[in-house]
Amino acid sequence: MLRNLEAKLGGLVEGAFGRAFRTSVQPVELAHKLAKEMEDNQMVSVSRVYVPNHYRVFLSPKDREQFASYEPALRKELSDYLLEHARQESFALSTRPQVEFHTDDRLDLGEFGIQAQLLAPPEEEQQPDAPAAPAPSAGDFGHTMVYSPDREARRLDPALDRRQALLVGEGRRNVLGGNRVVVGRSREADIVLADPNVSRRHAELRRDESGWQVVDLGSTNGIKVNGRRVDQAGLSPGDQITIGVTDLTFELD
Repeated sequence: MLRNLEAKLGGLVEGAFGRAFRTSVQPVELAHKLAKEMEDNQMVSVSRVYVPNHYRVFLSPKDREQFASYEPALRKELSDYLLEHARQESFALSTRPQVEFHTDDRLDLGEFGIQAQLLAPPEEEQQPDAPAAPAPSAGDFGHTMVYSPDREARRLDPALDRRQALLVGEGRRNVLGGNRVVVGRSREADIVLADPNVSRRHAELRRDESGWQVVDLGSTNGIKVNGRRVDQAGLSPGDQITIGVTDLTFELD
């Protein structure tokens, strides 16, 4: 499979791809480590072994610049490779694997980091004949494993984000103070929503060293992040949180 991937990528750019990456991140090595992260982050249900379907790849600024021309094609080939790897190993996927590329200034040339997450599909994309029990969801992105050409794999500590967090919606900009913020219909909630579909204590936004996440507090109607029904999820700027029928946007200022 790796040889087939290498041949596809080489033919895609008529050999330029291999020359461009001779001294930095090798796409085939990247595919190999993505498969390793898939295997290392299994979640076992009653009858299936689920594996992550969403991967974030972090590159040094120089490596990311070299990937720029080939990034869309590389994302597709890596997705195809992970899909086939899951089939060969009889792993279950809730959706086709998705691969994102990001830049991290802390990485040196030739290093790359990988975060793996298992996401449930949006409700509108779920198949009508899918099993009644939903696939498990990791909720938020896990740790980042960094692979280097000259040393052992290591975890990359999350960068501390000191920006002010906001929850924007219904004509208000709610500043998230402290490390825990309750959202609900009760007047005792930190952020009060006048929505009859919202429970008294519906959800909580929590901050730790990895950033912010939203957690369902056992509400009647649940929560969604960017259209996906979740019990909890890590948040990035621009994410839309649906509580009841109220849409709120998470921002960092």
